[in-house]
Amino acid sequence: MLLPVLRRFLRPYRRDVLRVVLLQFLQTIADLSLPTLNADIIDNGVVLGDTGYILRVGGVMLAISALQVACAIGAVFLGARTAMSVGRDLRHAVFTRVQRFSLAEAGRFGAPSLITRSTNGAQQVQMVTFMSFVIIVMAPIMMIGGIIMAVRQDLGLSALLLVAVPVLLGVMVFIATRMGPLFRTIQGRIDRINLVMREQISGVRVIRAFTRQPTERQRFALANTQLRDTSLQVGYLMALMFPVVQLIINVSSVAVIWFGAGRIDSGAMEVGSLVAFLNYLMQILMSVLMASM
Repeated sequence: MLLPVLRRFLRPYRRDVLRVVLLQFLQTIADLSLPTLNADIIDNGVVLGDTGYILRVGGVMLAISALQVACAIGAVFLGARTAMSVGRDLRHAVFTRVQRFSLAEAGRFGAPSLITRSTNGAQQVQMVTFMSFVIIVMAPIMMIGGIIMAVRQDLGLSALLLVAVPVLLGVMVFIATRMGPLFRTIQGRIDRINLVMREQISGVRVIRAFTRQPTERQRFALANTQLRDTSLQVGYLMALMFPVVQLIINVSSVAVIWFGAGRIDSGAMEVGSLVAFLNYLMQILMSVLMASM
């Protein structure tokens, strides 16, 4: 359902979408080039004591970093503007469609659900659109590019990626499959809150006339508690996710340093290449994390 909605409402903003993709591509390529340049500085500048080489390559890195910052600013600006426009158009389309509902259709959905769809639902689509431009577009480019650059640094050490990436991806999928139903439940809980609030506000005189305040307070407390409990379950999974991800990343780093030190000792690898490989490992794992989020 989400993809057809996005295709429809992103169609008027095709040019901005292409600009965002181009800027994110340039930003990611610039980000991927920095570890290799850093490795060159270590191997050809620091080790050999060539200050001129360090300054030259360092200047190139500064220029690339400036380009990366400019592309990031442009991508976030265009992505935010496009996402806000999609949210505005979606809310307008939902409102216009609801105005044409028959009494039976309006009754089938219910006013609380329609309010949630027009506000919270549209906001969720808007946020997904923005996050897609900022993160999801960049994640596959960074992951594929990071793998290519890591293999270029050291083919033997790249075998560790065959373990680290699937483990991290498996953990993220495991957590995501449990969070998905909870997010759907939260939307239903929000509908329930809207229903109770709407009934209490519209029927406040009747509630007071029949002294139903304690009962209504219990109704609202129940709906509020159910929303809180479901949100806490999501929070617990989120709290579990980050330490587990951090553990995987740290264990992977230790493994790279351990095996990389042996390759350096045998002369099969340079120190700069090990540093660059560590950076590419972080970029690959973070891209998997971002895409999963």
